[in-house]
Amino acid sequence: MKIKNSIYSRRKFLNGLLGGGLGSLAVILISPIIKFVFPPYKEPDQVNLPLADYKDMAPGAIKNFAWGLKPGFIKAKSDGTMTAYVGVCTHLDCNVAWQPDKKKFFCACHDGWYDENGKNIAGPPPKPLRELQVAVEGEELIVSRPGAV
Repeated sequence: MKIKNSIYSRRKFLNGLLGGGLGSLAVILISPIIKFVFPPYKEPDQVNLPLADYKDMAPGAIKNFAWGLKPGFIKAKSDGTMTAYVGVCTHLDCNVAWQPDKKKFFCACHDGWYDENGKNIAGPPPKPLRELQVAVEGEELIVSRPGAV
């Protein structure tokens, strides 16, 4: 009688182990699909930045800032105004990096390149970087989506 109970309990344990493993595999495979269909992130309408960090930028200089959970870049223009870009590639949403020695934005995912004005110049990106509006209010730099504010 003891032998049957120990076999039964081993079988029950192995079935539980197999079921748990298959359940975990299902969660691992299905969760990216759920995140794609129902994205958990909502992009901000605007970001307020301290003007002191950006007002002394030389014309053509580019600085990083956080656009919600995504990177952003602010560029000082020669006329004293500023423009901003979302630092995400328009091909597959990979982050882009500013390469000051080449004066270009680079997406390492698929070798995409953008010029200093955000225009796509090489690789698979189909569109330029998304441009954001920049306004100065008091001691704050307001970066916002076009038409959001």
